[in-house]
Amino acid sequence: MATAIKPTQKPGVEEAEAAPIHRIRITLTSKNVKNLEKVCADLIRGAKEKQLKVKGPVRMPTRVLKITTRKSPCGNGTNTFDRFEMRLHKRLIDLHSPAEVVKQITSISIEVGVEVEVGRNQRPVQCGALPMSR
Repeated sequence: MATAIKPTQKPGVEEAEAAPIHRIRITLTSKNVKNLEKVCADLIRGAKEKQLKVKGPVRMPTRVLKITTRKSPCGNGTNTFDRFEMRLHKRLIDLHSPAEVVKQITSISIEVGVEVEVGRNQRPVQCGALPMSR
């Protein structure tokens, strides 16, 4: 008996074009938390509207930069000091999507003082995949 092989594709469902899906990491850095959270929310909202796989925002530890300096310019007088500090807040967002879609998502208006870095993550190499050399 001969068995017929049926196609696995359902009728009426078009095959999606083979656009390569990249793992894209967006890094947001700012001194102002309110602006940073607003940009994060806008990016995630845009990604979810396009039904993309989103991870984040991952809140990284706040980096506190401190400088202690003498108040007196000449070095004479009472030893009094000024202490200055700057807090840098950082958020990470990971997207799984084609590069063209990320360009559309990141075209939102960015708040003042928020730095945006967009990078592509490479897949990790498995341990057994590399040939041994002697």
